[in-house]
Amino acid sequence: MNTYDPDSQRLFFDDLINCREMGGMPGKDGTSFRNGIIIRSGSPSLASHKAYTELIEYGVRTVIDLRSVAEVSHYGNPFKDDGKTEYYNIPLFIGDPDSKEDKTMNYLRDHTMGDFYVMMIQELGERIADVMRVFTRQDKGITLFHCAHGKDRTGVIAALLYLLIGASEENIVLNYKVSYDYARDLLDPLIELKEPSMRHTLRSDADNMVTLLRFLKAEYNLSAEAFLKAYNMTDEEISALKQRIIS
Repeated sequence: MNTYDPDSQRLFFDDLINCREMGGMPGKDGTSFRNGIIIRSGSPSLASHKAYTELIEYGVRTVIDLRSVAEVSHYGNPFKDDGKTEYYNIPLFIGDPDSKEDKTMNYLRDHTMGDFYVMMIQELGERIADVMRVFTRQDKGITLFHCAHGKDRTGVIAALLYLLIGASEENIVLNYKVSYDYARDLLDPLIELKEPSMRHTLRSDADNMVTLLRFLKAEYNLSAEAFLKAYNMTDEEISALKQRIIS
């Protein structure tokens, strides 16, 4: 019987959308993702100072910002140069999603977010491996990783981490698709402002993650290890990461 409930992973901080503990996801052979080491969220640029303070008090000591250089420039990040955390900007989007001329956003007019996820891991695999190396190195406090809404770039990284522990495809899809539900207070008004062909970009339809997992199955036998090794992550690094995240 599947007892996984993504609601059990939710964390509540003022003005910080889609904030969740990665721990608690069931893995294979009775294992699970370790609690208290990695959390995920939408952009802390939207968070109040109270939320920032609460995250520091919660134990966040490392922050991985997956947004583009343009997004960080436009919106900032309260953790950057705060003197309390190690901050990394490892963009998993090339360009500016706020620009009407952005090539990727124009691509999404007639492609799904799942297609974008496949493009991301094909074109930015080395950066994804760099993200995983940060998780591997951090042995003090909690690591927070995020993008803008905590569902797309963040969702891809979460899926790969969960594949590393042997989580089921069903649970990975479930973990992904609730992102829209957890962020809809912010996203629904934005969806109303979008042209119809772009409204899907603010949802987390299950088929998007199915598309990514289908690609990973075809190309890497659904092995996150094989994918990461293809982008120069060593066996030793992967083993260290698995030891860190598997409980």
